[in-house]
Amino acid sequence: MKLATVAHEGRTTAAVLDGDRWRALPADDLSALLATTAPDRIADLAGAELPGAAPVLPLPSPRKVVCCGLNYADHIAEMGRELPKHPTLFAKFADTLTGPENDLSLPHGLDVDWEAELAVVVGAELKGADRDMAGRAIAGYTVANDISVRDWQKRTLQWFQGKAWDRTTPLGPVVVTPDELDPVAGVEVICRVNGVERQRGNTRTLVFDAAELLAYISAFTVLRPGDLVLTGTPGGVGSGMTPPVHLGDGDLVETEIPGIGTLRNRLRLTDSRS
Repeated sequence: MKLATVAHEGRTTAAVLDGDRWRALPADDLSALLATTAPDRIADLAGAELPGAAPVLPLPSPRKVVCCGLNYADHIAEMGRELPKHPTLFAKFADTLTGPENDLSLPHGLDVDWEAELAVVVGAELKGADRDMAGRAIAGYTVANDISVRDWQKRTLQWFQGKAWDRTTPLGPVVVTPDELDPVAGVEVICRVNGVERQRGNTRTLVFDAAELLAYISAFTVLRPGDLVLTGTPGGVGSGMTPPVHLGDGDLVETEIPGIGTLRNRLRLTDSRS
């Protein structure tokens, strides 16, 4: 099942894909729907067709966005680090998220990098969960790009200030339920910049998979329906190149996970931080 928040006739609505057509679900967006509806009940709620609907940011208001860094062996190697014993975590805000086709606006003079990622959508409350419980609580998976401002990230040992710039983490275009996608078996995570492939990894090589991450996080903070966990990026980031490569004004970043879809976001550098 493929779920989304779609724009249709001047408003947004949660929707489910039926063949090649979107059908309405009874909420303004997926965040609102998952807050009140168990994932296994959603298919029964499909309503009217939505001709001309287009996916937008699927989860506009998660309570928590938790991200794992250094979770692919090749990326860990290119950053000159050892395999971790525990997940390296940081947080974002809902304000950091943006839609699958939206421009990314940042000031001139920053070292901007790409990080293609698989994102996990929580479908049930989790607190102190084990791996099996966490796996059963996954509502689905979507595509993300943890666009990173490297010079700010490197100012201190804490990464937060380089990771949480407003409207710079594209997400979408749809959420695919676990019956249609199995990251443990392996899905490819791909990033292209101006048509040139920069990243291609496989979730089979994750150090900590989705269920492990959700269980680990739930040990110290409750996860609720609609929350997001980003699972990390494979090798091929610009800062790992010699010399480092950064995104420039007008660059197009495409982030793809086969079976889910592709994000297409263009960087716009401005003279203002507004």
